Amino acid sequence: MFCKNCGKQIDENAVVCPHCGVAISSALADSGSFGWAVLGFFLPLVGLILYLVWRNTKPQSAKKAGIGALVGFVVNIVLSIVFSSAITAFMATQL
Repeated sequence: MFCKNCGKQIDENAVVCPHCGVAISSALADSGSFGWAVLGFFLPLVGLILYLVWRNTKPQSAKKAGIGALVGFVVNIVLSIVFSSAITAFMATQL
């Protein structure tokens, strides 16, 4: 788990951050679930938005959503280039 104030890693059972002294709320636990990466991969814009919103409060989840969005965007660009090249080659043979 990470401190919502300083972002440093702390013990799961900590009540107060040993680094900055801020009280820890158990409701703000940041698991960094792989599901956020999957969501970011299939919906890169949503992943980017989640990254921007969570980068300070939930750094692990933000990182997963951001990486998923980045990978999804790159895969989308590569597939667009491949398919457009294939369609152009196919259309050239039809003339």
